[in-house]
Amino acid sequence: MRAMEYRTGETAGRGVRAVVSWVRRAPGTYLWLTLLFGTTVALRHMTPGFETEFLRAHSTNVHELAVRPVAVLVSSTFWLDGGTWSGYAVLYTVLHAPAEHRLGTLRWLGVAAGAHVLATLFSQALLVRAVHYGYAPESSLDTVDVGVSYALAGVAGVATHLIARPWRYMYLAGLLAIYLPPLWTSPGFTDVGHVTSVGIGLACRPLTRGHGPAWDPLDPLRHAHTRRAGRGEDAGGNRPE
Repeated sequence: MRAMEYRTGETAGRGVRAVVSWVRRAPGTYLWLTLLFGTTVALRHMTPGFETEFLRAHSTNVHELAVRPVAVLVSSTFWLDGGTWSGYAVLYTVLHAPAEHRLGTLRWLGVAAGAHVLATLFSQALLVRAVHYGYAPESSLDTVDVGVSYALAGVAGVATHLIARPWRYMYLAGLLAIYLPPLWTSPGFTDVGHVTSVGIGLACRPLTRGHGPAWDPLDPLRHAHTRRAGRGEDAGGNRPE
């Protein structure tokens, strides 16, 4: 019994150390996620009317970009407009953290920031043209546009180059299946921004070179097989007589 308790405690300890190591190697990801948690809690204490006006003041809409572009491009990335914080915690852990591990904090941040800024400016420029030619109402120039989805889409795009073939192509197909259909079903400036962000991430391939081998989901199985072979075990874990 004591031996079993010891092994359980040892396994739990390894798990805790692995989690701590994972978080420590992605400081930017989890600092950002912590700030998003704080702002999400703050939004819950606002009345609906005040929340809408507050987010509009921090939005990257045409009006705010014309008045204070740098301020809103930064502040808009610390507020969530839709979705739950826990859902983003999963997405940050699955996409942002591995990318930061592989690229380093500065390059990861460069991809995320570049996708956010360039996709925002491009999509809003298209919106201005749409309003000018009567394809969109003038009120859309002052809409609420905050969130982290452009940065997330950019990192999702660059992650394509961090995955080994042939899994890379399967991942890319899934990524396009998520972001492309809205352009045909119900196109809006945010849909254009998401596709633009993915394209920016894909264009960041040079940043992924020289940062270790591509991730292969079958590697753990290969390593386990190699260890068993080294110990002289068969596929069932039994040693030959």
